[in-house]
Amino acid sequence: MSDNNNSHSETEADIAICGAGPVGLSLAALLVKRGIPAARIALIDAKTVEQARQDPRSLALSYGSSQILQEIGAWPLAATAIHQIHVSRRGHFGRTLIQRDEFQLPALGYVTRYGTLVTALAALPSLSGVQLLRPLQVTASTEHEDNVELQLSDGRALHTRLLVQAEGGLFGAQGAKALQRDYQQVGIVAHVQASAPIAQRAFERFTDQGPLALLPQDDGHGNNYALVWCVRPDTASNLLALDDTAFLQALMQAFGGRLGRFTKTTARNSFPLGLNARPASSARIVAIGNAAQTLHPVAGQGLNLGLRDATVLARMLAAELSSATLLQFAAARQADRSVTIHLTDVMARIFASAPDGAWSQTLLGLSLGLVDVIKPARRLLAQQMMFGRR
Repeated sequence: MSDNNNSHSETEADIAICGAGPVGLSLAALLVKRGIPAARIALIDAKTVEQARQDPRSLALSYGSSQILQEIGAWPLAATAIHQIHVSRRGHFGRTLIQRDEFQLPALGYVTRYGTLVTALAALPSLSGVQLLRPLQVTASTEHEDNVELQLSDGRALHTRLLVQAEGGLFGAQGAKALQRDYQQVGIVAHVQASAPIAQRAFERFTDQGPLALLPQDDGHGNNYALVWCVRPDTASNLLALDDTAFLQALMQAFGGRLGRFTKTTARNSFPLGLNARPASSARIVAIGNAAQTLHPVAGQGLNLGLRDATVLARMLAAELSSATLLQFAAARQADRSVTIHLTDVMARIFASAPDGAWSQTLLGLSLGLVDVIKPARRLLAQQMMFGRR
């Protein structure tokens, strides 16, 4: 990508993308692949490429997302394949086991590092001519009848026919959209080692405070699992204050002994959890990915939904680069977005809404057992998680 940080006082583009994360970079690559000239695309991001590469977060990629990345040349990359997903309810009967063999696929999904993915995307030859405007921030934007004018932090103005918002940020720092819910949960993330890991099996365990996910990740860093543990804010404060030994003991108590003992953890980070979706419509501005819908991390659907957004938007803009296409895009994405939002919202709220011992917990455990026994229900759930609609 070409760096135009100090070239002109004004810049023009057909499509400007705010946010050069995985979704923004993938959209740019998909647009170029479908015939939009790279030089007419601008990517704006507040971080440098090197800062993005150093991001240690883990990402859960569905099998469908790996197909999207393969299409633009960013796959394969360093990732751990998920062959099984074990879903259970702490302390209650009932569980679901989703396996790749049932779908004749090489994997249900993959776990990789954020830095690994953005490095692969940024290095795509197809993006070599894209206008890269970073590290820069958009300080103001004005939508006109025939363009959107952006004021950049270096004093430059960018005029673009269409603007794509692809940088969402964390739930606690976002402006409210039409559909917003604070789950009163905090996500604690870290990488942990277990004494008896089960190769390529991911776990989603529902507790009375929220879901606990362990994703297999053996990427040379000495970690067996990426952990996402969702708890109430007061519990999160207590867990973050523990030393490593006490934290691992608490994790063992919440998860159980399926993986033996937890023996090591990296530094822990945390972030607030909420639902923030259905942004206001505009003639020349569209939001995708986390900028359009911030989801609860249960089932790891946020990035995958964003990549499907990028795929559909690129296909439609390649057919007609106009503001009318943005309205058509919103309609085209409504079903997939609604199903995914509803799925994650229900899982985040209902599984953590009733205390242990309540009659509803028995029904929740029974529902997991039924999903495991009834093949069409299990297949429907798995296909939505792996492919969605695009």
